[in-house]
Amino acid sequence: MAPLEEINEIADTIYNSAAKEWKEKGGKITGYFCSYVPEEVLHAAGTLPYRLRPIGCKSTAEADALMSPYNCTFVKSCLEYALKGEYEFLDGLISLNSCDHIRRLYDIWKEKVGCDYMHFLSVPHKINEDAVQWFTEEIATFCDSLKSSFDTEITEEKLKDSIDVYNESRALLQELYSLREGDNPPISGSETQQVVLAGTAMPKEQFNSMLKDLLEEIKGKEGSTDYRARLMIVGSAYDDLEFTQIIEEAGGLVVTDGLCFGSRYAMEPVATDGDIMSNLARAYLSRPACSRMAGQIPQIYGFIKEMIDRFKVDGVIYQRMRHCDLWAGESMYIHKKLEEDSVPVLTLEREYQLSGAGQIKNRLDAFLEMVEG
Repeated sequence: MAPLEEINEIADTIYNSAAKEWKEKGGKITGYFCSYVPEEVLHAAGTLPYRLRPIGCKSTAEADALMSPYNCTFVKSCLEYALKGEYEFLDGLISLNSCDHIRRLYDIWKEKVGCDYMHFLSVPHKINEDAVQWFTEEIATFCDSLKSSFDTEITEEKLKDSIDVYNESRALLQELYSLREGDNPPISGSETQQVVLAGTAMPKEQFNSMLKDLLEEIKGKEGSTDYRARLMIVGSAYDDLEFTQIIEEAGGLVVTDGLCFGSRYAMEPVATDGDIMSNLARAYLSRPACSRMAGQIPQIYGFIKEMIDRFKVDGVIYQRMRHCDLWAGESMYIHKKLEEDSVPVLTLEREYQLSGAGQIKNRLDAFLEMVEG
């Protein structure tokens, strides 16, 4: 099987073949919700970090009875699958205060579904030295809880080995992204998205090996030349391959993004000299900020503008989940700044379950005509 075909299967399946193989060999799997969870700690504990996604969920009837109408459909879809047993393969669950919706999901999951191991990680909302110290202590507590629950040792040597594996993965993903800077990228936006998603749901060593094979396969390959505009996607947590494919079918070439399921996931390698816990805390807090971080709107825009310049972006699609308070709050500032910098921008509100594809296509077509003009 070609590397991209295998990656696609893993990205498109909840209990994918790589996770099944891991489980059949006696391995533990721990689910988590947000890119601020330090996966290296889970890896060092011998459990497989698995970022939760409600792939293919079409209804949230059971979850609707337990959540507010103003909770986003991503968390409702996750809860729906949890209630129906779609995540029974998990041995543990990590949540954090990424947003109020995820916070409430954890409470309901704990009460109505449960899991052998559950832990809540408190991540600071500011980025300064006090925050680094706070998060360092939180990661140490996280390590202690894993040690007792999984009856394992998390030594400094194991943490360093795990950091090396994850740093290699970040470097490989950044190499993949750099291939999209050229006029004819050898890999599409939806294909790149599948690669990143697969990396959040399989053993990292296996992922790194597959990614090396993929890079070797596509280097020097002649990519797409028939496109109307080079686009960047920003906004809420976004793992919708169908949405990206609609953009590409309309003639938009997605060359980069500012997403936690994308470029931001591959940022900030972790140092291995000095205090390891502090290094993890500093690296995770120093990556390009999410809108959950207080006072970081100029920095968020600065990262977006940097990517626009680097990837020669013609227009930006700002998508946000309905009821996503955090990214809704940032949208006015970012929209205004993009207009000031003469960068065309299209803002789209969406649900987790894609609907209104025809209307989206019409708006995309109009946007691309404007960009072309």
